[in-house]
Amino acid sequence: MIKTDQPAASPLPDIGRVTFWELLRALREGWRDFTRAPLYGLFFSAFYVLCGAGLSYWGAGTFTWTLVLALGFPLVAPFAAVGLYEVSRRLEAEEPLGWVSVLAVVWAERGRQLPWIGALLVIILLFWSFFAHMSLALFFGNMQLTNITTSWEVFLTPNGLALVAFEVLVGGLVAMLTFTITVVSMPLLLDRELDFMTAMGVSIRTVLHNRAVMLLWAAIIAVMLLVAMVPMFLGLFLALPVLGHATWHIYRRALFTPLR
Repeated sequence: MIKTDQPAASPLPDIGRVTFWELLRALREGWRDFTRAPLYGLFFSAFYVLCGAGLSYWGAGTFTWTLVLALGFPLVAPFAAVGLYEVSRRLEAEEPLGWVSVLAVVWAERGRQLPWIGALLVIILLFWSFFAHMSLALFFGNMQLTNITTSWEVFLTPNGLALVAFEVLVGGLVAMLTFTITVVSMPLLLDRELDFMTAMGVSIRTVLHNRAVMLLWAAIIAVMLLVAMVPMFLGLFLALPVLGHATWHIYRRALFTPLR
C-alpha cells in the first residue's frame, strides 16, 4: 500500500439559505470579533492599507512600482484575509488566540490551495489592466494626446463620459465575478481539505442559491470599502477587519460544514 502525507479530501458541504437578518447578524458578529481581538484586525488590515497607499503615492506615475505593487497585492491578500478568518474561527470554537498559532496557520496555507486563488486574482487583475488600457485607446484614440492624470476635464467630454460608463459597467461585472468565486471559497479552503476549483464551484453555487442576499453583501462591501478609502485609506483599518470577520460568519451560515 502506498502511504501519503496528504490529508483525505473533505466531503462537499451542503449549501443553505442565508437570510437578510442573518447577514446583519454576521456584520454584528464581525464587529464583535474585531473588538474582542483588535490587534489581529489592525495587523492584517495594515497590509491592505500600506499596499493601497503605495499604489496611490509611490506608484503614481512610476510604471515599475505600480506593476510590482499591483501584482504582489492579489498574491498576498488572500493570506491576510485568512488571518482574519482564523481569528474568527478560533473565537467561535473558543480556542485560545496566540500570534504564533494564528500566524502558523497563515504560513501553512502557502502549501495548500490558497496560492492558486492568489494566482487567479493576478490573472483577473492583468485582464482588467489590459482591458482598461484598451478601453482608453478605444474611446480617446482619435483625440489629441492628453495627460489624463492632470487633465481631468477630458472625462467630461462625450467620449470621456462614455468611457467612464463603459468601465464602470465592465468593472462591476469583473468585481462581481471576483466576489462570486472568492466569497465562500477562501474561508472554505481554510476550513476544509478541498481543491481550489471545487471550492470556487461551491462559492459560485452558494451565490446563485442566495442571489439577493449575496448581491446585497457585495454592495455593502463595495460601499464600506469606498467610504473607508476616502480618508487616506485609514478607514480600512476598521472596515477590513469587520468585513473579514463577517465573511467568516456568512460562510458558516451559508454552508453546513463542521468546525475542524
